[in-house]
Amino acid sequence: MREQLPRPGPLQWVWYALGGGLPARLAPWVLADTTGPGWVWRHLARALVQVAPLVVICLVVVPVPFAYRVSAAGGGLLLGLLFSVAFMTETTEHRVVKAGYPPGTAGRVRAERAERARLERHARYRRDGAGSFD
Repeated sequence: MREQLPRPGPLQWVWYALGGGLPARLAPWVLADTTGPGWVWRHLARALVQVAPLVVICLVVVPVPFAYRVSAAGGGLLLGLLFSVAFMTETTEHRVVKAGYPPGTAGRVRAERAERARLERHARYRRDGAGSFD
């Protein structure tokens, strides 16, 4: 059974999503958040939190017809997510370093997890040499 990591509260998570640091006791959670299964989706959720205030301002404050505001907000959202995806590994690595881990930790942990998953996927073909074509 997996050990339950301490999690940030809702306000702490919003602060973290906006790029703020978390207390040192939450460092293991930051590493799990940026390297665990589904880390890409969690990264996109954080990116949406970062872009949301600008989208809301664009929709509410800009004094042009609503159709223009929607198209500008949609374009801004699309561009924001595009840049977020383009720099996803660097951004998550920066979060892990900010949490106190050495540079390269997030990439190494993800690579180790991918290798373990690959070995487990192929393990059924490796029993006693049966089915091994290497």
